[in-house]
Amino acid sequence: MKLLYWLDEWLTLSPSERRERLPMTGSDLLDDVYVKYHFIDPSKPLLFTFSPAGTNYQTSDLHKDFAPWGYRLAQKQQVNVIAFQHLGQSNWFRSRNLIFFLEQLTSLLTPFPTRLGYGLSRGGFAVGAFSELLKLDYVLLLHPVSTKNTTIAPWDTRSSTELAQQFDWQGDYHDLQLGSAKGYIIYDPTNEIDRKHAKRYSQLTHLRVYGMGHGTHASYLNKFGFYKQVAKDFMHHQELDIKTFRQQTKTLRLKEDYYQSLNRANSNSPHRLALLSTAHQILADEKENHVQEHQAQIDVQPLIDVAVKHQDDHPNDAIKLLEVAQQLVPDDPLVEHKLRQLG
Repeated sequence: MKLLYWLDEWLTLSPSERRERLPMTGSDLLDDVYVKYHFIDPSKPLLFTFSPAGTNYQTSDLHKDFAPWGYRLAQKQQVNVIAFQHLGQSNWFRSRNLIFFLEQLTSLLTPFPTRLGYGLSRGGFAVGAFSELLKLDYVLLLHPVSTKNTTIAPWDTRSSTELAQQFDWQGDYHDLQLGSAKGYIIYDPTNEIDRKHAKRYSQLTHLRVYGMGHGTHASYLNKFGFYKQVAKDFMHHQELDIKTFRQQTKTLRLKEDYYQSLNRANSNSPHRLALLSTAHQILADEKENHVQEHQAQIDVQPLIDVAVKHQDDHPNDAIKLLEVAQQLVPDDPLVEHKLRQLG
């Protein structure tokens, strides 16, 4: 537990001496959890990340440059980070060695006044379970699991629940303990189990993304940069612009590739495919209405002016500009007239 020893010594130094010791990077192996940390400046936020399901690395995969989930993103955003990577497939951060480490760690972080937590699915469970212990100020959770205690959440009938019963779900930190943390939870309300887990995080701001699904779809949303941008805003400002967020999710949902990706991810689930088909049709109608609503507000006159100006010297380019204008306003008589002139 090199980090605990380093922090214990670091705390004995003056503030100026502490800064001289930074940046500092290191790692520890805590039973079946690998932790990597990078400290750059106590005045900047300290981010805790916990890995989601699907990142099933083994001890043999670890090397000097290995980066746990969320670690590199935090580095790029210039915040301090302690990133926890579970090893193996069925691992719910229940190791006694890990818990002892966190219990010792929290009292050694007094120089960091702002503490953040970021987790997805299984990682969201860990952020929620350890939030009060780590004195987190703000959290960002994406479709998190609140617990695998079958008494508390008997409706979580996923196959992962049965596998998780090999661990202790009665002892410390087996359920969400947010403490005074504020923040956001993002989930798909059409996923019944996710919706019930999310309901238990009542003190957080709920942001819903229809069609997002659960953890298996994370890579598809990442393709559009969705998670990354949300995480960046959270790290820098500890809050999200909800109006912008909703506009981004609306734009995302209007992408055909979004539905194609989700359909591929759900190819073995007729139920999910039916839900996606319904959502897709609703949003296709919404998209058509949106386009019609805004066509009247689109001013294509600048395109027409440029086309007219260059029609003699560059007639083909002028035609292309007018064709773009026609796509924006299909029934504009002036655009049609100019195209007939140049055609």
